[in-house]
Amino acid sequence: MKKREKNIIYRRLIQSYLSSVISISMVLILVGLSGLMAVNARSVSDFFRENIKLSLLFNENSTENYALEVMALLEKEEYVKEARFISKEQGTAEMSEILGADFLSIFETNPIPVSIDLFLKARYLEPDSLKGVETRLAKIEGIEEVVYQESLVKTINENMEKAGYVVGVFILLLLFISFVLINNTVRLNLYAKRFIIHTMKLVGARRSFIRRPLLVRAFVQGLISGLLSVSILSAGVYVVYKDVPELFNILDFKMVAAVFAGVVLLGILLCLFSTFIIVSRLVSMSGDDIYY
Repeated sequence: MKKREKNIIYRRLIQSYLSSVISISMVLILVGLSGLMAVNARSVSDFFRENIKLSLLFNENSTENYALEVMALLEKEEYVKEARFISKEQGTAEMSEILGADFLSIFETNPIPVSIDLFLKARYLEPDSLKGVETRLAKIEGIEEVVYQESLVKTINENMEKAGYVVGVFILLLLFISFVLINNTVRLNLYAKRFIIHTMKLVGARRSFIRRPLLVRAFVQGLISGLLSVSILSAGVYVVYKDVPELFNILDFKMVAAVFAGVVLLGILLCLFSTFIIVSRLVSMSGDDIYY
């Protein structure tokens, strides 16, 4: 009979421990997702900015060899990420796809100029920097016009700035909610041990002696929860990679690793902090208070 009761108690303790670990892990997964969004927000912003194209249109007197020489010089500039040469034939083919194959019939000669498609580094896509780059490019001999979608640049810059504020507020709110949820989970588990803690206090156990095993357990619980959440997040990242491999071109894996380490550390610290505060409160309770 006693053995059966011990087994029942043991099973209940295991179930309670597992439910706590799972609850904390779910919270940490949300924290990890928000962290991944935050650290890669800049990379995503840079990805969109660096795909904005500036077309450098040369005048009719410029030859393809001259355009290639200009492109070679531009590729050495610090603000250039990539440059692509567009010949008359290639430009004509692209315009034919847009306007139709017979669009040249209204012209006596081919009006499509030699051009260069220029992609700038993200930090030079800010309004002031972009205007400066545009002015420098327009002064290059042979370049007749610099064309780009100014409204698109403005829209991306404004939206990315707003998205940064939203993500920041969301992360702060989520961290607060995470602390509350983890604290409540730890509190419920420790509250069930209030009679044991009170008994230990009555027989003369010091606070440090009472706290020590509970803090060790909290450390292990936080560590397991953190590792479990990181495992699930890693599996999620792998699934995304299988479906959208291009996404990995914009991810900063050092920052991803830092987020995963932060999730584990956060799980440990929150469990330890909550346990320390709650145990201190339970130890300070009187014999009458523990019944309420």
